[in-house]
Amino acid sequence: MIPSVTAVRMTGARHRAELPLLVLGPSLGTSATALWSAAAAGLTDAFDVVAWDLPGHGHNRSVPDEAFTVAELTAGVLHVVDDLLAERGDVGGGFSYAGGSVGGAVGLQLMLDAPGRVTSAVLLGTGAQIGDPTSWAERAPADDTAYAAVCGALAAYDVRDRLAEIGVPVLAVAGAEDVATPPAKLREIAERVREGRYVELPGVTHLAPAEAPDAVARLIRGHVLGETGSAEGSVDDRSLAATTDFTRDSQELVTQHASGSIWARPGLDRRSRSLITLTALVARGHHEALQAHVRAARTNGLSEDEIRELLLQTAIYCGVPDASTAFRIAQRVMAEESGHPGSR
Repeated sequence: MIPSVTAVRMTGARHRAELPLLVLGPSLGTSATALWSAAAAGLTDAFDVVAWDLPGHGHNRSVPDEAFTVAELTAGVLHVVDDLLAERGDVGGGFSYAGGSVGGAVGLQLMLDAPGRVTSAVLLGTGAQIGDPTSWAERAPADDTAYAAVCGALAAYDVRDRLAEIGVPVLAVAGAEDVATPPAKLREIAERVREGRYVELPGVTHLAPAEAPDAVARLIRGHVLGETGSAEGSVDDRSLAATTDFTRDSQELVTQHASGSIWARPGLDRRSRSLITLTALVARGHHEALQAHVRAARTNGLSEDEIRELLLQTAIYCGVPDASTAFRIAQRVMAEESGHPGSR
């Protein structure tokens, strides 16, 4: 049975088709609004942000009358996303995804069951297998049918042996103090998907978007848009995870200007800003940041042909050696997007 899923627009009544679509998934026992509102405040300038509620949670009043699997729940989520994309005039298009706990499990299932639809994913406090049937049976209250149905879906969920099929760039984010889905669960995801990265947030337990909303928003922006992680001092995933009281003010200042003030300004569209940024990174030889920004440029609407022309231009004005390295990096990113890692 495919359960009913309810979309919750995090940008109010507006839908912003000019921005890339970001879909946010919930944790069991929470609503999209409770879990994601604070983090979404740091995302709505860059994305059309839509979350979804589980059956019997938040704005979703439906009560399933029979059991369902995580794969069937995922199909329900994809139906809702397809409706959103149709409204945006992008039928069958791609989207970015971020989800925690069962929302993260749905993210993994989306990448497995609908390859090519999710363009990048941030998975928080989740796992390729969570708990065991006995523990979920103990958690399922008899008087809450919807909650119990989700517990039953998670009891049977296990995609550990399929992680290597996932070629989408995945950022796995663990709360250092998370008991429900400990850091090892997220490290497993990062290590076994084809292109995974791992970040651990100190002092955070199971609900990172609510506990550390600013950090989560920066991680999503960095992973999807490439707005962080430059070689000139921007906050990258590792430094963000290692933030201390001594470094926090400096990192907040840099992130505010790199990820917020510049990219949120109205004077240029995001495609133009991506073109400018790619050129600057090639010119300065910031190859590690270039990979993230090529991926972000694709999210911002640049085609492979446009990126190729830009790199040809840099060969003349920035130098052939730097441009040649940039071509290799961009080629690798394009190959990963197409599901064929390596050169082509």
